[in-house]
Parts: sequence; structure tokens; C-alpha cells
Amino acid sequence: MVRGIMRLVLRSLRQHVLSTVVTLLSVGLASGLVMAVFSIKEQTYQAFTGGPVGFDAVLGARGSQLQLVLNTVFHLETSPGNIPFSMYNAIAADPGVELAIPYAVGDNYEGYRVVGTSPELFTKFEYSAGRKLTIAAGGRIFDPEEKGAVVGSFVAQKTGLKVGDHFEPRHGLTDDPEKAHDDEYTVTGILEPSNSPSDRVVWIPLEGLYRMSGHVLRGTGRNYRPVADSAIALEHKEVSAVMLKLKDPTAGIYLDQAINRTGKVATLAWPIGRVMADLFGKIGWMNNVLAMIAYLVVVVAAGSILASIYNTMNERRREFAILRSLGARRSTVFSAIVLEAATITALGVVVGFLVYGVIIGTAAVIVRAQTGVVLDAFRFDWALVFTPIGMIVIGALAGLVPAFKAYRTDVASNLTPLS
Repeated sequence: MVRGIMRLVLRSLRQHVLSTVVTLLSVGLASGLVMAVFSIKEQTYQAFTGGPVGFDAVLGARGSQLQLVLNTVFHLETSPGNIPFSMYNAIAADPGVELAIPYAVGDNYEGYRVVGTSPELFTKFEYSAGRKLTIAAGGRIFDPEEKGAVVGSFVAQKTGLKVGDHFEPRHGLTDDPEKAHDDEYTVTGILEPSNSPSDRVVWIPLEGLYRMSGHVLRGTGRNYRPVADSAIALEHKEVSAVMLKLKDPTAGIYLDQAINRTGKVATLAWPIGRVMADLFGKIGWMNNVLAMIAYLVVVVAAGSILASIYNTMNERRREFAILRSLGARRSTVFSAIVLEAATITALGVVVGFLVYGVIIGTAAVIVRAQTGVVLDAFRFDWALVFTPIGMIVIGALAGLVPAFKAYRTDVASNLTPLS
């Protein structure tokens, strides 16, 4: 019986190739879109709230915690301002702080951020457990006293910079060759890919950013221009932010109390994951809209299955009548139609995985280029399991209407000679 039903299904699919192909393509688009929407949503949320950041908190100028995190952790947005270098020294000496790394921002090279920092970013900082930012073979970390630069892997890939090359940073965060500084920097090393936002940054010494032509320091509240071959007094120095690794969560609690609730000079963004989770909470409606669109496409696909099979019912009535007269039960005809709908859906789901791969592959390129966050098309997600199952069930349900019509086929009237 099962073999006979399968023959009926395969014969029908061959006889109606065009409508079958169109229908399974609509199913493929629907299932691929649903899988991609939920997979991208989950991966981006995990990447921005718990990805390879490595830091627990960020200390910066008084203002928005979200702006501070976006600017320093993901190298997006503009800096909320600077804080005196003395605050960096104070927070670095705090007993609850394991590691404090200063950042100074405000320049770019071909649109990629140029960030002044200390060598500790490469020697002590771990962006994930046991993993440090590693310099590729043939390169080295910059000397804090020279005009050297360590280039992120993505920047090197896009700009063509390699060890030994020279470049001139440009003022501001947008690429404008007219705003190039007179200072020329030498690439001392290229970072191995870390699949983190650090791949999209050009790292230079903090002192180099202070002394860059056109830069002014305001650590004392008054403008100060560094003088060549003359040390910069500590009171003039300032940083855009201090990236913090804390010894334990209790350190974050008392620093939050001291800086955010009691103090009025700076802002502590802590914990970074919560700050980003708040952002996703605010833009959650966008995910809901995308999910709604995906569900509507599923409904359209289900309607396509129903219409495709239902529209063939008139020409297949005689076929069903003959089968019935040869001893086929009503349940056999009914099952054949439902199985046909489920088979079309299953084939469409296979196409859906190809659609999913194209969508998430394209999204991965865009997201990495804009944020440095890497999406993985091969990462397991429950959407890749439940979507195919759900689509096949929906497809089978869509086949119930034409199946009932076939079930009610009258044998006598449909065996009447056609002429």
C-alpha cells in the first residue's frame, strides 16, 4: 500500500513539474527566510552581549553608557569625550581592577578607526579565556616611543597594508584624504584574525596619538600642544576611555556606586553585556517585524501548496475514480494527496537550506564589515531543526483541503465516457 501511494505521488510530481517547482521554490524561500531571521537574531544577540569582548567594564566621560560601549568595544559611534589621565592611573591602581588599558580615539585610516593604546593590549589582555591578540609571523608589537602601528587583520585585508608599509592617519572618523596628518606611521605587525571588533582597528602608541600634528590636549581644561623632544606633563594628558578587567563582580558593584551614583565626572559602563542587552531590548520590535514578515511568507507558501494541488483536482478526478474502481480505498487517495503536499514541502525545505546559506552568508559579510562581529553559517541553532519540521507539518495541513476533495470523488460520475 505504501509503495503504491509513493508511486502515485511521484507520478503526480512528474506530471505537474512546473507547478511543483514554483511551489517548492516558494517553500524554500519561506523556510530559508525563517531560519535566517532567527539564526541571525540569536547570533547577533550573543555576539554583542556575550561575544569575545574580554573586558568587563569601560570608564569614560560622563554620558551615555551605550555610546561609551559602542565607541570603545565595537568601534562604532563617536566618543562621548575625554577624561584626565589621572583617572586612568587611579582606576588602574584600584584593588578591584585586574587590568586597565587606556584608549584614545579620534582618527582613522581609510575609514577604519585609529586607536591609541598601550602594549598591554597585546601582552596581557585576553579577548576570550586563554586567547590573546596575536601578531602574525614577521611582525611585532609597536614600541611606545616610536611611530609604529599594529593593524587589525580585516583592515590589512581591505587596505592592503603589510609589515613595513607607511601610512598617514586622517583626522576624524570619516575617511577624507584632505585631513591627513603630517605624521607617517610604519606598520610593525598585523594581527592574526580574532573574529572580534579588534580586527577592524589600527592600533598605535598612546604617546603617538598625543603628539600627532593638529592634536590638542585639554587635561587641565586649557589647550596644550605637545612640543617635540619635550615630555608631556601628566596633567595635560587625557584618554577617551579605560577598558577594565575586574577581579570579581563585587568590584563592579562598588565602582558603579562610586562613579555612576556618587560621582559626577565620569561614567562606568558595567557590565558590558547588560548595556548591550538593553539596546537589544529597545530595538526588539525590529526583530518582531522581521519575524512577522517571515511568518507571512510561510503562510503564502502554504497557500501556494494548497493552490498547486487543488488546481489539479479537476483533471485528476477521473484518475482517482479509476483507482477507486480498481480497489483503492478512499483513505489511500486521501493519504496520497497529503503525502504529495508533504513531499513538495520537504523538497522545498532542502532548497530552504540553500536560501538560508545565501542569506546568512551575505549578512555575515555585511555585519563583519560594519562591526567586526562574525556570524557562523554552520553554527547550530534550534531554528534549523524546528523550521523544517514545522514547514512539513504546515505543508501536510495545506494538503488536507484538496485531499478531502479527492476523498469525496464520486466513482460512477467520473467514470462516464468523456465523449
